[in-house]
Amino acid sequence: MNDLPFDFTERMKKQLGDEYDAFIGSYDDLPTRAFRLSRQKIDPADRKRFARIASCSENPEEVPFADGAYYYDVHARPGSSPLHDAGAYYIQEPSAMIPVSLLDITNTGQKVLDLCAAPGGKTTQIADLMEGVGLLVANEPVEKRARILSENTERMGVKNALVVSHDPSYLADRFPSFFDRILVDAPCSGEGMFRKNPEAVNEWSLENVKMCARRQQDILNHAATMLAPGGRIVYSTCTFSYDEDEGLAERFLASHPEFEICDKPVKIYPHMHRCEGHFAVSFCRKEDSLSVPDHRKNKIGRPVLSHIENTLLCDFLDACLTDECAVKRAVYSTPERILRFGDSIYLAPEYLPDISGLVVYRTGLKLGTFKKNRFEPDHALSHVLNVRDVLSCVDLEADDPRSAQYISGMTISCPPGIKGWCLVSICGLGLGWGKADRGIVKNHYPRGLRNV
Repeated sequence: MNDLPFDFTERMKKQLGDEYDAFIGSYDDLPTRAFRLSRQKIDPADRKRFARIASCSENPEEVPFADGAYYYDVHARPGSSPLHDAGAYYIQEPSAMIPVSLLDITNTGQKVLDLCAAPGGKTTQIADLMEGVGLLVANEPVEKRARILSENTERMGVKNALVVSHDPSYLADRFPSFFDRILVDAPCSGEGMFRKNPEAVNEWSLENVKMCARRQQDILNHAATMLAPGGRIVYSTCTFSYDEDEGLAERFLASHPEFEICDKPVKIYPHMHRCEGHFAVSFCRKEDSLSVPDHRKNKIGRPVLSHIENTLLCDFLDACLTDECAVKRAVYSTPERILRFGDSIYLAPEYLPDISGLVVYRTGLKLGTFKKNRFEPDHALSHVLNVRDVLSCVDLEADDPRSAQYISGMTISCPPGIKGWCLVSICGLGLGWGKADRGIVKNHYPRGLRNV
């Protein structure tokens, strides 16, 4: 790669010393490719099987940065598989999986903020570790990117996400000392992605590096306002610049004595690891830095469903979902978590705050919509289900021709005994809804997602 900016290469010579030749030589290699299997959808015992299908390899190599992640070669096309449409995995650059591993995410009911979240790789990785428990706020200030973020949370079957679109300063005013964990994957000069994204080379300049550093400092300051005592912030970039990485961490600590570094910062170079470039550092807020009220009380009220609407919803749940289905149990055991927007209803996350005034793209799991005295399940609901959750299902293999037919919007065949609403699934994972009658499934796959 001979078109790297002169100022960049001169700086990297000083920064790397004897390592520079190996570093610059790595730009002649192809960028690395990987995918991360969904922990919520795929049992550990089945990971190898799904990894072999997605990677087109009998022995896929594991990525060391994340549990259940695998490399794939250029000949494999995991994005074109129906398993990708079913949310079996997320295609993600390997080093981008590192920051979430530093967050110390649990399934104990944490409140987590992904402050710069689009397109959703790290958001869905966090959601996997939360296992649907607690509140995950995913924010993206740019409207177009926020929509993509919302779509990816749906595809990956995220149940507990509030997807919003705001400047970090606005959220800081709304949520002081609110979150247990915050990820700041900050917009940066993109030096670590030069090999993967040549356009980043054309946009690079020393002035842009300085501008990014100033913007990152502001974002991190707003994140600090939103972190509760005892909480943790992970700050990450995909760049090598000292001003955007170690230097910014030093300036942050100097201006925020209530914070300290939790773990040794991580700096990734492509000539040392099988991935692109990345930096990540974690900051902990001292327990006694501030006394704050407990925000864990759920702010949502009881649902406003008429008797008829409640009957329609319950009739659908009883006719289509098993008693062991987690969604069905949640609806029946915590009806106060059902929210209504127009004719659509959602199962809200735990600890949902007041969302009035927020630009919201997704509020937990969309269950479905009331239409002319009937309840119609939403596509999002199909993506949190598997064959064990439903009473009627048409389960297809990834290479079954009906998989492509269904995703393109066509009707497909099914056993004649299946009638009414049924889940169409791929290798056991929910892909979408259909209505079966006399051996034919009428397609309810969303038109905007169809491969036509």
